[in-house]
Amino acid sequence: MPWSNQGGNNGNGNQGGPWGQGPKRPNGGGGGGQQPPDLDEIIKQGQDKIKQLFPGGAGGGAGSSKFILLIVAVALVGIVLMNSFYRVQADEQGVVLRLGAYDRTTGPGLHFATWPIEKIEILQVTKEHNMTFGGRSADDGRMLAGDQNMVDIRFTVQWRIEDAKKYLFNIRQPEALIRVVAESAMRDVVGRTPADVVRTKGRFDTQEQVKVLIQKTLTSYDSGININGVQLEQADPPPQVVDAFEEVQRAEQEQNKLIREAERYRNKLLGEARGEAAQIVEKAKAYKAKVVAEAEGEAARFTKIYAEYAKAKDVTRKRLFLETMEEVLAKSNKVIIEGKGGSGVVPYLPLPEIAKQRSAGGN
Repeated sequence: MPWSNQGGNNGNGNQGGPWGQGPKRPNGGGGGGQQPPDLDEIIKQGQDKIKQLFPGGAGGGAGSSKFILLIVAVALVGIVLMNSFYRVQADEQGVVLRLGAYDRTTGPGLHFATWPIEKIEILQVTKEHNMTFGGRSADDGRMLAGDQNMVDIRFTVQWRIEDAKKYLFNIRQPEALIRVVAESAMRDVVGRTPADVVRTKGRFDTQEQVKVLIQKTLTSYDSGININGVQLEQADPPPQVVDAFEEVQRAEQEQNKLIREAERYRNKLLGEARGEAAQIVEKAKAYKAKVVAEAEGEAARFTKIYAEYAKAKDVTRKRLFLETMEEVLAKSNKVIIEGKGGSGVVPYLPLPEIAKQRSAGGN
């Protein structure tokens, strides 16, 4: 190579390489000048240094091979260890598969699984998953209710993984299974319930029945899935008959209003009748007490009179006669006739009548 020829002729009679021997340079020798680097020498020196890293130097032979194998083995062990340690978070479970078969389930923390013999599947077992049904198309959530009316249903199912082993090995497509089971359960419950009940007062009962039916079905499959809840978000009539349903609802509301007004009027009349009845009963009780008291007084008076009568019968009989005649004659027109030896009819001056007339005239 021309740049490696340190003492050749460059064609101009100058010695010392292609640059020749020039004048003395500041950083060079007396007449040699600065020489360019020899690339072949640099490569050779690099190879020698690499060989010196192995036992036995440049001619190590078997020692170099052993050292290389040792480095490869250490590297493989490091790779295995790096892939064998794994961490499971607090909301997760780790399922260890040994040669593709289930071996064990690990909880939160740092664990070891021999790679590549063992493989780890980590699942979030406390995370709640939501799956929505209905609303994706015009007929997606349309169901037939128990009274043969159509209802547009939209609902959400909340679920989580309860057993990681069952979830991985007992079912092939968990989300597809949940979707099919949930939709089937909702259609079953709605098909046994009137449409107005699903839309109004029976909404909560419908949710609970669907939840129980989904969980029962998934448990029978040993799926390892727990249903946390079912939320019925919409239960409306189809858009084509919304106006008719609204009219029916308005009529029902008007009917309920009239029924409540009639019940209020009935309660008012019943209250008044009960009040009058209580008043009549109280009056009857008061009259009864009055009559009883008067009868008891008359009986006591008669008893006392009889006691006096028993002591003096003639006097008492005469007094009773006079009192009775006084009471009778006071209310009748009177004519006085003298007895024997008299002059006959005696004029009678009705002083009580005159007093009454004067009293009436004065008023």
